[in-house]
Amino acid sequence: MKVFSGVQPSGILTIGNYLGAIRHFVRLQDSAECLFCIVDLHALTVPRDPEDLRRDTRTVANLYMACGLRPERSILFAQSHVHEHAELSWLMGCLARLGELRRMTQFKDKSHGAQEDVAGFGLFAYPVLMAADILLYKASHVPVGDDQRQHLELTRDLAQRFNARFGETFPVPEAMIAGVGARIMGLDDPTRKMSKSEPNPGHYISLLDPPEAIRDKVKRAVTDSGRDVRLDWEGKPAVSNLLEIFSLIADEPVPSLEARYGRQGYARFKRELGEALVAGLAPIQARFAELVADPSYTDRVLREGAERARVQAVPTLNEVKERMGLLGAR
Repeated sequence: MKVFSGVQPSGILTIGNYLGAIRHFVRLQDSAECLFCIVDLHALTVPRDPEDLRRDTRTVANLYMACGLRPERSILFAQSHVHEHAELSWLMGCLARLGELRRMTQFKDKSHGAQEDVAGFGLFAYPVLMAADILLYKASHVPVGDDQRQHLELTRDLAQRFNARFGETFPVPEAMIAGVGARIMGLDDPTRKMSKSEPNPGHYISLLDPPEAIRDKVKRAVTDSGRDVRLDWEGKPAVSNLLEIFSLIADEPVPSLEARYGRQGYARFKRELGEALVAGLAPIQARFAELVADPSYTDRVLREGAERARVQAVPTLNEVKERMGLLGAR
């Protein structure tokens, strides 16, 4: 099994990213061939300060490693360091259809109305580059959340379209949907997935939040009516979300937490959840501080990761170019 996953260098990764994805990646790297890509080209679909982008790319790389990803076991690299991503994106774009790209939810959401005149080509072509990211390594599986399913379906369509026209080349990648923890919701609104792009910092807990900020955010997190602490996503979505976070960060089953806190009310439950998060994130933050102190190590990891990625990317791109009739592909 070969797994590809990409993450944008926003600089902020949340406990939602960690509990819903990264901790699964850490386990996965011992049983699968894994490529973890920081998709800095995707980040250019919105205006970014160059220095911020460079800093945020290193920050995400360091957070991945601090959470347990091992460069000697997985391939960790920056998308822009492997130029084959952009070239394959053009080739796949020649197979994509305008109608299917216009139907992409992300493009429609970000370009509707007055914004359409200023929406860039990058935003429109984003799903094709995402498809190229995956197909370049002939990945068999892709971890995705609900918001990325549509893009993966386009990837599958393009793989099948290419195979039908030019001969069997790409495996059709399958979605990997995480089970427990796949959808950590916002602390201020349990109906919306926790997102690092939310303007309200009380919506999420960053992996780098200091202890007092973590405790305060949990203390201020919305709850439901009543006093009982129990898992009931229909009737008590806010408490259910906090229970799931507690269960995952403390590695304790939800029924055990329900038995402990029962009908005692929310104060003790939230206080001890805050302490569990502080304790759970402490090793990550300590390792992150060590990595930040040695930026040359991070740059070396990304450079060597790109070299290893290109060992796979170059033959795939050459095969695609040859099948499409381009001269001098080999």
